[in-house]
Amino acid sequence: MYKDFFGLKEKPFNVTADPNFLFFSKKHREAFEHLIYGIKEKKGFLEITGEIGTGKTTLCRALLTQLDEKSRSAFILNSNLPEVQLLSAIAADFGLLIRPKTKINILSELNRYLIEQLKLGYNVILIIDEAQNLRAAQLEQIRLLSNLETDKEKLIQIILVGQPELRVKLDSPGLEQLRQRIAVRYHILPLDRTEIDAYIYHRLHVAGSDGNIAFGPDAISEIYEYSGGIPRLINLVCDRALLLGFVTENKNISIDMIRHAVEEIEGYVKI
Repeated sequence: MYKDFFGLKEKPFNVTADPNFLFFSKKHREAFEHLIYGIKEKKGFLEITGEIGTGKTTLCRALLTQLDEKSRSAFILNSNLPEVQLLSAIAADFGLLIRPKTKINILSELNRYLIEQLKLGYNVILIIDEAQNLRAAQLEQIRLLSNLETDKEKLIQIILVGQPELRVKLDSPGLEQLRQRIAVRYHILPLDRTEIDAYIYHRLHVAGSDGNIAFGPDAISEIYEYSGGIPRLINLVCDRALLLGFVTENKNISIDMIRHAVEEIEGYVKI
């Protein structure tokens, strides 16, 4: 709606997990490097956690774009599935068609696939998003997948991605065997106050801005106060602020516009 007014080729503050818009804050860069290290060194289990809206899924999508041609990957977005359906979804994302879809058949075919990929020199990566939703039995099944290994290396690298509840779940006594196998763990924190303006202008630049959109320093501070540095909340308020700028024909985003945007998001604007 406001793209033409601001001279943008696309909306800069969508809340979809578009890797093209990923902003590498200090914490996101560290998380990314931890993932790359875990994959290249074939560490087996990796864990990435963070609050809702901190960019975990976007980071994973960016990771997939950086994998070399000797990698095979599966990305499971819906982890809230029954055990056999979860295994079936994993197999399907690796391109395996299995009939009948029984637990034994799926595990057997996955094992065959992983051995085949090893012979071809491929590294196989499985990413499970929203892993805090996994039940203990599902996590145990995923642990069993990691048992597929040679004397020297893991046949599959499994990345568990989730909210802080995942850390709590994995620390439970019943999952000690799985917890001991996690070689890389990293928790993504929100953006620092000093990173907010860089984040905003990064997304504007990717969306095609020529620099004609300006967020005042006090507006940036207000955005931080509202969002706490959570990228998804920053996106919500900035998107609404740009809409207000379009309506008022103003390309300078003020603190009053941010406050009004927050009021609209929170639903307490007076009519």
